[in-house]
Amino acid sequence: MSVLGKLAKIRAELEAHHEDPWHTKVEAVVRGKDAISTAALLDLLRVPATTSTARRLAAVMRSLHFIPIKSRRLMPGGRAGNTVTRGWARPVRAMKSSPTTTRAGGTGLNLQGIIP
Repeated sequence: MSVLGKLAKIRAELEAHHEDPWHTKVEAVVRGKDAISTAALLDLLRVPATTSTARRLAAVMRSLHFIPIKSRRLMPGGRAGNTVTRGWARPVRAMKSSPTTTRAGGTGLNLQGIIP
């Protein structure tokens, strides 16, 4: 094995050693989910809901490319009341415009792609 190969192997071992043990657990819990509340995540991990555990969870969720949100939808019962909870969501990418679609009220191509 070359020197660069050995260096890459050692670097990967060090990164794996310094990775938070929660990373694999959280990754398994959020697989297939678009959004989840912080309280629900802490319950699923079976850890107390304290500031320090929430901050540790925040670091793991950011490393998994989730973004923090505040939402009423994550609460049991949904949209009722003024209660807002914090949680995590996967970022949604904006759709790119297509040459076959028209902008509302703008000039340009129609739905068939023909210029009027």
